[in-house]
Amino acid sequence: MGEQLWRKGPQELASLISRGDVSSREVVQAHLDRIDEVNPHLNAVVRRMDETALENADHADQQRRNGQALGPMHGVPFTIKENIDVAGTPTTQAVVALAEAFSQTDAPVVERMKNAGGIPLARTNLPDMGLRIHTDSSLHGLTKNPWNPHRTTGGSSGGEASAIASGMSPIGLGNDIGGSLRNPAHCCGIASIKPTVGVIPFATEIPPTALGLGSQLMLVQGVLARRVADVRFGFDLVRGAHHRDPFSYSANLNDIASNRPLRIAVMAEAPGGRTDAGIASVVHAAAKYLESLGHIVEESVPPRYEEAVEMWGALLNYELTPLQPLLEAVMGDGARQFLEFGRENFTTFTPEQMIFMHASRYEIAMEWAAWFQTYDVLLSPTWSLPAFTHGFDIAGSDEAKEVLETFRTVLPQNFLGSPSAIVPAGISDGLPVGVQISAWRNDDLKCLSVAEIIDSAMGISTPIDPIQ
Repeated sequence: MGEQLWRKGPQELASLISRGDVSSREVVQAHLDRIDEVNPHLNAVVRRMDETALENADHADQQRRNGQALGPMHGVPFTIKENIDVAGTPTTQAVVALAEAFSQTDAPVVERMKNAGGIPLARTNLPDMGLRIHTDSSLHGLTKNPWNPHRTTGGSSGGEASAIASGMSPIGLGNDIGGSLRNPAHCCGIASIKPTVGVIPFATEIPPTALGLGSQLMLVQGVLARRVADVRFGFDLVRGAHHRDPFSYSANLNDIASNRPLRIAVMAEAPGGRTDAGIASVVHAAAKYLESLGHIVEESVPPRYEEAVEMWGALLNYELTPLQPLLEAVMGDGARQFLEFGRENFTTFTPEQMIFMHASRYEIAMEWAAWFQTYDVLLSPTWSLPAFTHGFDIAGSDEAKEVLETFRTVLPQNFLGSPSAIVPAGISDGLPVGVQISAWRNDDLKCLSVAEIIDSAMGISTPIDPIQ
């Protein structure tokens, strides 16, 4: 069984370990061996923790032999994006300037995974400062997509998605301010959730330790795995209030009702740009499957959709503009180019205009909240255009505009702080397609439940052996 352990999800691995069918050491070693096998090609894992991971595995095995209480992740390895603090390792943000920025404490999400018995295995790649949706780091280099080495993994949690899709990790941690948990899940054919803002806590000891307003309103931490059920498993482990995050909270999250059909809105082609026919067809197929189960499916678009996309860019631009000199001092050429193209294409507001923008944000939120009184969830593409080739996003201003057009469908959820889950539901032109299931704030479990229904019938089988 040992050579196949890297194919299994975190819940199955935890069950095998707790029963004594396999040891935690065997599970950890199987994933380290898989890293040896495929990471030289993919460059998804950028820091290994072999020695401590094996020591922790031996300790986990001794705890089981001693009859001690075991957590739900007992002895199971997990990976962590390298902008999330892990004690004793640097939180590099993928830039040379922070290569030695060692953290002394774990981020709340890492702390909770470890408290559940999980074992940190490795750190994964991201673009410089997480400010690009293509995972190419000036510190660690380019991460490749297991499905096609010439296409992007997405970003910014691209290292996590590539590692999980190829069997180097059963579950991992990332974050999202502009689709960064969902973009890579779509590109690499795995599942993820962007939670409601505040449901999963954030904290870091690497300066700056305080978030700007845009990040307070839009940034979230989250979980990636191959199956939606495993995303839910991880989500339940890390969510809830934490004293280090003053705006985190413990919520009674809403799930789908079992006594009535769901009302499902479908937006296979989002306004504000083009949608690839193959991607739209996967969304339609998911909607048709849900309809075959007796759920009510209607085509509908949330109110002021394009306005929400535009204001996401304006809000992020407003936060990044005063930081630009500092960011440019530490980021590589590619990241600087993408940031500059983004700033050219984002709406720029004066401080006075930003006051009215926040009032408009409140109005849009009211309208979305009312719209979701009619619909339980919204089905849409994750990306509206296929995953682009390496470097396309910085080839020129027109190419950058096309990339912004590609991922526009993930942005309103960041702008409004609402949840969405990604389920890999089909293949188009040899690349996976993730369907995005969105809902209103604190309806995170609705997103996951609908995603699980789709996953059970249409989910893509991973891990895969990377295509060279």
